Amino acid sequence: MEIRNVAIIAHVDHGKTTLVDQLLRTAGAFRSNEEVETRVMDSNDIERERGITILAKTTSITYHNTHINILDTPGHADFGGEVERIMNMVDGCLLLVDAFEGTMPQTRFVLKKALQAHIKPIVIINKIDRANADIKSAVDQVLNLFIDLGAPDEFLDFPIVYASALKGTSSISPNPKSQKAGMDAILETIISEIPAPQTNINAPFQMQISLLDYNDFVGRIGIGTIKKGTVHIDDMVTVARLDGSKKQFKVMKLFGYETTHRLEVESASAGQIVAIAGLPDINVGETICSSSLVEPLPPIKLDEPTIQMTFGTNSSPFAGQEGKQLTARKIEERLFKETQKDVALRVNRIPKSESWIVSGRGELHLSILIENMRRESFELEVSKPRVIIKEIDGVKSEPYEDLTIDVPNEFVGDVMTSIGSRGGELISMEPRESVTILEYVIASRGLIGYSTIFMSLTKGYGILSHTYREYREMSNIDLGQRPIGVLVATESGQATPYSMQHIEERGTMFIEPGTMVYEGMIVGENRYPIDLAVNVTNKKALTNMRSSNKDNTVVLKTPRRMSLESCLDYINADELVEITPSTYRMRKKILNTVERKKNDSHSRNSEE
Repeated sequence: MEIRNVAIIAHVDHGKTTLVDQLLRTAGAFRSNEEVETRVMDSNDIERERGITILAKTTSITYHNTHINILDTPGHADFGGEVERIMNMVDGCLLLVDAFEGTMPQTRFVLKKALQAHIKPIVIINKIDRANADIKSAVDQVLNLFIDLGAPDEFLDFPIVYASALKGTSSISPNPKSQKAGMDAILETIISEIPAPQTNINAPFQMQISLLDYNDFVGRIGIGTIKKGTVHIDDMVTVARLDGSKKQFKVMKLFGYETTHRLEVESASAGQIVAIAGLPDINVGETICSSSLVEPLPPIKLDEPTIQMTFGTNSSPFAGQEGKQLTARKIEERLFKETQKDVALRVNRIPKSESWIVSGRGELHLSILIENMRRESFELEVSKPRVIIKEIDGVKSEPYEDLTIDVPNEFVGDVMTSIGSRGGELISMEPRESVTILEYVIASRGLIGYSTIFMSLTKGYGILSHTYREYREMSNIDLGQRPIGVLVATESGQATPYSMQHIEERGTMFIEPGTMVYEGMIVGENRYPIDLAVNVTNKKALTNMRSSNKDNTVVLKTPRRMSLESCLDYINADELVEITPSTYRMRKKILNTVERKKNDSHSRNSEE
């Protein structure tokens, strides 16, 4: 049976995972009477809720006597480490482009990774049934993108298939009326256009690890494509380490892929994608070989983390009331476990403390980790995200990003002003019918805390996306601090309507009556650029003349709801987010009001 190994790459929400669903259906992966969830590849709860793919996943189908391995990749740049390593496992890719939106920042990002690996692309123009779809413009944008990225001549004449993954139709013709049920047009193009893996089954075994998984029974699991030979359960093999050393180990478990399942197999041969267990400290980029001939493959380049945060044990007065995983040992074990399968993550314990510096590829990357830990009943506190500063050739340097903004025309002026104040350099401005596309280059520091401001400026209608560009000399612009002050509780207890009706005149509340608060907890936003200490727990003094239901007449505004990402964006360097299984709370690092004021006064005097 022939083999094809192909990755699906695209911008966020252009339909990758939905397309995989339809490819599985067309190939008969599901029984006719089988009830199947949509987005079957998004197995993680957070992936389903947010509609994004976080972890690369492998599935396989058999179509016309060809075994097709399909890797569904993340579209968000924060998880780009998964994309670049997958390119080492495949011989072709499906570049999915929305017929209405055209090419977007992550389209450029993922295609660049594919071209760098010299992976042959097939272009899928998806959502052609969408209102206002401009199929010709989308194709032209893709061609221009290939040229901009310096694609080799043989890739410029790329095959194109037109589809509606949502409706489950496809065709070779751009005419929407020519669409036929099923994804046969795509599967047949894969077989005819994507080359089979160049393999030699009779050569000594060789396989490079591109992805990692982990479970508590066998430890780390290395995933990759077998380049040569055959491997069996209980074989003694040798791993060529990244530092040049070698280590022999026994293949304890061997897994293959069938539709959406990973199954134990007795053996596997060249061209197949498999997972191997047996070496607890296997790493991405290492080569597993037959012990008779150890030939390391070139190392895989991994993009370095650009953002870091401090994680710590929960030190708030409410610590231990909601979670079960509280201790430094438990948190450290969990963070270590995450590094076993996420090679873009770095964790370093701060000496003589119960805190860790956790580094990743972006705010979303780290917030997903925090959200997973919260759902696993952990309690912790985290600092504001900050960029990783490097010294390059003796120059202090910081990461810069390509920023693309899709904004309704009425908000363009406000958005341009706000980005300009954060040091953004306007590269291009493309007015369309009702929206304008703005492209900037901006320091990553300028984007920390910006998404909440942006959504407010555009009333939720703007789309903002960014990808890492390069390290540059650090700018002198003061970036990343919230310009407005907060309302900070001075007393512990239950917030009362009586107290809050007077305080909400000072700004915007984050809590509602009945919320339990503690001293130092942030309960709202001040109207002015200074912090204000407030007591939200005051109760009205009782008198003989007081009506028993007087408090019921108090009408308060709806508080501002803050998501985890909003909280991380919002806080300043002297603040933390407390994470528990049931809530997020923003707080000051120094909870005591008097001590905090002394510290603030000392800091101001030092600056002067």
